[in-house]
Amino acid sequence: MLNIERQVREVSGLSPERVPDEILKSGQPVLLRGLADNWPLVAAARQSAEAAIDYILGFYQDATVGVFLAPPGSGGRVFYNEDMSGFNYRPAKTKLTEVLQGIRQFLEEDDPPAFYMGSTTVDTCLPGFRENNDIGLGDAKPLASIWLGNRTRVAAHFDVPDNVAVCAAGHRRFTVFPPDQLKNLYPGPLDFNPGGQSISLVDFEQPDFDRFPLFEKALASAAVADLEPGDALFLPSMWWHHVEGLDAFNVLINYWWRQSPAFMGSPAHVLDHAFLSLRDLPRPQRDAWQELFRHYIFEFDNDSVEHIPENSRGVLSPIDDTMARKLRAQLLNKLNR
Repeated sequence: MLNIERQVREVSGLSPERVPDEILKSGQPVLLRGLADNWPLVAAARQSAEAAIDYILGFYQDATVGVFLAPPGSGGRVFYNEDMSGFNYRPAKTKLTEVLQGIRQFLEEDDPPAFYMGSTTVDTCLPGFRENNDIGLGDAKPLASIWLGNRTRVAAHFDVPDNVAVCAAGHRRFTVFPPDQLKNLYPGPLDFNPGGQSISLVDFEQPDFDRFPLFEKALASAAVADLEPGDALFLPSMWWHHVEGLDAFNVLINYWWRQSPAFMGSPAHVLDHAFLSLRDLPRPQRDAWQELFRHYIFEFDNDSVEHIPENSRGVLSPIDDTMARKLRAQLLNKLNR
């Protein structure tokens, strides 16, 4: 077990009807203590795991869900197999009733098989649930997802959208790292991973500092947030987070949204294109392109184009829906040539 003393900044007394913009745009994780205390699911979970399961089943209408299943002895870790030729779990499509029945069967076991249902759209799986179990995020139009299972450990990873994660049943521990710790977290493959996102190869339960020596530097920047039922965590875009479900039954409801206009493309697509077009160039050419990106993208401001007449700036002007469509058409045409 890692010994991390720094705690995520904590705020309490917020209304679930509207999380303030100064938190949602803070750029730092914030623990929102008691944000969802008034949720009926939280009240049921405080009674027992059985009560929480029954409450959830009251909304279920037979939709198929995806679940990861791992045998006893896995410690609930969602990860690769020993030689990284595959994974240590079996994915399955089934009914939520089957998942919850499996979890219920092993509630008293010390080493149960692991059940992990991740990123399932709430409105599809549990229609009507959000009428009394929801939070307000102002102008954001989030995608609400449910994650549930028994004791599980999800390796450190990042997500592109901003995120508010509500602990609705059980206890969760988030260990978070700023984006600049990417190298020190030893990310694994980009296109072969458990959940569609590159994960840290470090086992936080038993870190191998001989194999991953830079992980000690990452720990110097780490912070921990321990969530009880009713608590929530705001996670800014691109922050790394390791997530542990600590109880025999755990439920998380998370809200994802982007602070950019809908017409903007995904930054992940730029990285894919960079692999195709930039990474294997000779070093002097890569250095030249790095300077172009610095000038036009990462340090771009009004001074960058002040010398160009405004009516001649083209793509150097602020991007709107019309320009986004034009750029997208140009890219498709060039990629399909």
